[in-house]
Amino acid sequence: MNTAPDTASPPPSLQVVLITGMSGSGKSVALHALEDSGFYCVDNLPPELLEAFIEVERRHQADRVAVAIDVRSAASLPGLPQRLSALRNQGVDLTVLFLDATDAVLVRRYSETRRMHPLSVRHSADQHRALLDALVLERELLATLRDGALVIDTSQLKAAQLRTEVKSLLLRGPAPLSLVFESFAFKRGIPMDADFVFDARMLPNPHYEPELRPLTGLDAPVAAYLAAEPEVAALLAQITAFLERWLPAMVRDHRSYVTVAVGCTGGQHRSVYLVERLAAHFAPQWSVQRRHRELDVRLPDTRVWSQARTGAGSPSDSAADGDHQAP
Repeated sequence: MNTAPDTASPPPSLQVVLITGMSGSGKSVALHALEDSGFYCVDNLPPELLEAFIEVERRHQADRVAVAIDVRSAASLPGLPQRLSALRNQGVDLTVLFLDATDAVLVRRYSETRRMHPLSVRHSADQHRALLDALVLERELLATLRDGALVIDTSQLKAAQLRTEVKSLLLRGPAPLSLVFESFAFKRGIPMDADFVFDARMLPNPHYEPELRPLTGLDAPVAAYLAAEPEVAALLAQITAFLERWLPAMVRDHRSYVTVAVGCTGGQHRSVYLVERLAAHFAPQWSVQRRHRELDVRLPDTRVWSQARTGAGSPSDSAADGDHQAP
């Protein structure tokens, strides 16, 4: 009887990214960004083939794959959440990336390219109404997939910015939670991907100081002005306490990403300053990223890993799905 130990190698570790979301939100851009980063990518994969595709890639010793599944497979979408749950129960490292945009932006992108929405009635007398109806139906079909996914609002992102966002969020190290702090202007709308939104408009505004007006919250004079205001310190302390209280609970609930948005009137001074302070505070414990939407700035990731946990960390065109152009 042969009692030699089984020396078969364990199955390779495989990172799987599912890209989904609204038609015209930038899925093709996201898929290309991952392909450029070494992922094997497949677009418009039928949901019924997902498990078989993953098994084939495992046999090929692949380590990173990405697939795009959306309403082009509308008839099969209802069963996709169960398939994803089963894969996670099998130990698959699976991330769902959901790209979204406002209806107004999606309508404009379609009108610019004159392409048909996958769910549009092709011979409708009112194509604008047909497109709006298709977007409503699409949101209903994708609602379950959006819940619990990593959501990126591409409404105001250029393609280069979207590629940066995708890479920074998915080419990640082994952190239990990634925090995204984003500043924005209320006058341009609340980010659709925000999990928490905090309003800084009631704070003293550097905009009314002539020497500070052209500067931003990234500049030392603005930071010094706001740091001296008790109300700013109070709001910062309250947001910090709130997040410190609830972030561990979100980790226990298997959340991988949390986006915290801080808004002010113009998205230039107060919200930018608060985001910088929050990112600096939470960086020693979590994987932290900073966005300043109105400044058109994407700052490098702040990735600080505790040695006990990981030892080390790893760190202009428009966002479009196919030819759909973003602002």
